[in-house]
Amino acid sequence: MLQIAKFLALVVSILSLCALASHAFFVPGSPWEDRFLDALAMLGLAGSICFASGLIFEIPNRRFDPEPTPRLTQTLPVRLFFWAVGLMAVLFLLSWFLADYFVPMIWKNQPY
Repeated sequence: MLQIAKFLALVVSILSLCALASHAFFVPGSPWEDRFLDALAMLGLAGSICFASGLIFEIPNRRFDPEPTPRLTQTLPVRLFFWAVGLMAVLFLLSWFLADYFVPMIWKNQPY
């Protein structure tokens, strides 16, 4: 039963990270400041979901487990959260920079 709970927790954490990516990158027609605020709100939600999933991953499989349980930051959902947030932050800042400074140089007839 614990393995099913771990699997479902991992799936929910991956889905929350996908929702974070969609709010950060795939909102057409919205300015970057609005995308940033939406992404920050989703970052808090995805972080809480991933850390809650990490707590489920900390539960040992057996009652008297001789191996120590991993720390919360070493569980799979929390590591996945840190890697995804780091990668999305770099991509978000890079895309914001390119949209503001590089695209106007190559696209002369902009609609705005």
